[in-house]
Amino acid sequence: MSEKVIDRKAVGNGKEAAPQGAAPARRRIREKFGRSALPYLLLLPALLAELLIHLVPMVTGIVMAFKQLTQFFIRDWGSAPWSGFDNFKVALEFNAPVGKALLHSFWVTCMFTVLSVGLSWLIGVTASVFTQDAFRGRGLLRAAFMLPYALPVFAAVITWSFMFQRDTGLINHVLHDQLHLTSDKPFWLIGDNSFWALLTVSVWKSWPFAFLTLTAGLQNIPRELYEAAALDGAGVWQQIRRITLPSLRPVNLVLVLVLFLWTFNDFNTPFVLFGKSAPQAADLISIHIYQSSFITWNFGQGSAMSVLLLLFLLLVTALYLLATNRRREDAE
Repeated sequence: MSEKVIDRKAVGNGKEAAPQGAAPARRRIREKFGRSALPYLLLLPALLAELLIHLVPMVTGIVMAFKQLTQFFIRDWGSAPWSGFDNFKVALEFNAPVGKALLHSFWVTCMFTVLSVGLSWLIGVTASVFTQDAFRGRGLLRAAFMLPYALPVFAAVITWSFMFQRDTGLINHVLHDQLHLTSDKPFWLIGDNSFWALLTVSVWKSWPFAFLTLTAGLQNIPRELYEAAALDGAGVWQQIRRITLPSLRPVNLVLVLVLFLWTFNDFNTPFVLFGKSAPQAADLISIHIYQSSFITWNFGQGSAMSVLLLLFLLLVTALYLLATNRRREDAE
């Protein structure tokens, strides 16, 4: 039914007819509102999923950190008494066994993260610079470099755990039986060597992401810069130091931060490699929190450690972004 008919009916009923042009104006308002609301409606499922998957468990974990949640209250978590900051005090009392073990795990994680991120970045930038110029088989080589990143984590780490077996593993077969570099077959999954085994798997798994990111960053550097530098007599190392690395600085800022957060929080690699109880030399803080929660059944204390880890990562991220922004402002 047209608007004119509606207006005539309104006049016939003694009501005041809508002024001409009001209906198109309302239609334009509705269309404009629909266009502006459409992006938010499309984002709504993702926001709800993010809320349910990340924010709700995070808030629940923070609440658990303030409760005395042990095995006696597993059937009814709500009945666990509030403990205030007691769980945090126990975790931060570094002279006591719990705090001392947490501090040891923290230092092991810091050393592991620094070495893993540093080596992953170094191998990634070397490989990306090496494959920057075109040569026969470059595409195939780049695809081969990406294989560790494409493989499922569990399948890859389980394969590494077989390779690190003392008597039947490939690592000892190569090092001891073939190259004769060791006097005896070392243990890799227990003892001090477990740290280097874990570091090897972590770097093997992480460096392809650095390679991929840095290769994408290298595509934005004009070739004319290298040609001009070559005409001026600059060698390969000078071109890398004066052109490549400064041009990759914005990419490196994001890459290092992402690798740091992924490595510091890594749980899958040590859990699949060592199981529920990692050796003391490879006791990363993610595994330590898992053991505190699911081995000792003290979920309140494990949640408090998780909150402390979250605060530490937020602090490091904020300081990193603040320092990098200040350096960029000074450079500008």
